[in-house]
Amino acid sequence: MIKKILKSYDYSLIFVIVLLSLFGLIMVYSSSMAWAVSPRYDVASNFFYEKQRLFLIGSGLIFTFVALFPYKALKSNRILGPMVLGSLVVLGALFVFGHVAGNAQSWFKIGPLRIQPAEFAKLFVIIYLAAVYAKKQTYINEFNKGVVPPLAYLFLVVLLIAIQPDFGTAIIVVAIAGTIIMSSGMNLKNLSKLFLIALLMAAPLVITLQDEIFSEKRLARFEVMKNPFLDEQDKGFHLVNSFIAIGSGGINGLGLGQSVQKLGYLPESHTDFIMSVIAEELGIWGVGFVILCLSYIVLRGLYIGLKCKDPFGSLLAIGISSMIGIQSFVNLAGITGIIPLTGVPLPFVSYGGSSLLQLSIAMGILVNVSMFVNYEENYKKANVDNKPDNLRNVTNLRA
Repeated sequence: MIKKILKSYDYSLIFVIVLLSLFGLIMVYSSSMAWAVSPRYDVASNFFYEKQRLFLIGSGLIFTFVALFPYKALKSNRILGPMVLGSLVVLGALFVFGHVAGNAQSWFKIGPLRIQPAEFAKLFVIIYLAAVYAKKQTYINEFNKGVVPPLAYLFLVVLLIAIQPDFGTAIIVVAIAGTIIMSSGMNLKNLSKLFLIALLMAAPLVITLQDEIFSEKRLARFEVMKNPFLDEQDKGFHLVNSFIAIGSGGINGLGLGQSVQKLGYLPESHTDFIMSVIAEELGIWGVGFVILCLSYIVLRGLYIGLKCKDPFGSLLAIGISSMIGIQSFVNLAGITGIIPLTGVPLPFVSYGGSSLLQLSIAMGILVNVSMFVNYEENYKKANVDNKPDNLRNVTNLRA
């Protein structure tokens, strides 16, 4: 039994996750050395590397536990109820005990550690929506009963994140939720109704927070996106230096550790702009490696979701895959000027304990879903192969 379970794990997916995380650790060390010793932080050059290494070890242990934990237990009320209530309480507590950084009250500061609850809210929304819409499959197209009720939790989570204010994360949560809702099986008519309701609900939120949403600083990001070189010493400083880093790397890069832009020119080089440093040091090969690994994780997750016969497991896999894909796109599109900068970390690569811990839990769930899919597939195949020829033919005909 245990041997069959271990044989059913998706080791190719695990290998890519580990490989990308270790690559990220190396790049955190390379990209953070100069910033660590700068007056802003004034710590040892390996400070961020050592912290990321500890985060990675802890995340690895958590990933292993979650990968062995049956994902189907997550939809039980004993887990789902406290998770929903606890997440709302924690997000609300930020406005009393939260730490302000970057003009947003989004972190709890506990000694040297900073925890960002919004990172975990992404995963909680995925689990909750997947569980509820999986249970409502028999009446998924009854709008008032099957479609609307789960959206109350989503609305509260998005509201609490938006008023921190952290509009980038709030938009990502909505996009992830939208992917799950579109994959839940509800018809186009109900999807259209939901879209209209979302617009009507967003209107009062936008009006209430218009001073924050349309602040001079945020509107400047759209101006910078068009042409950052118009104000390269102020508003366009981040994007201009990102362009210089990417352009300097060319095909082969300047060599690992040889980035010039990380020497005080490129802000947050170990978090939001780590891909710019990768492009400068390792060229198109380093960028291609990261994109290839991220693409494999996303596509593999979607494949698992399509293969999974259990609606809950299928929606979980699709939701987790979409989270990785959406967040990767937002980061990469931001540093290349396709969309305004939002300060979103690159999954598995950027420095950050909250992000790494949340990703380890999410990947553990995805790997567990994959294991159940493979186990059931192999078990059925073994049963068919062990049957007498006449029964095997009948089974194959029915299939």
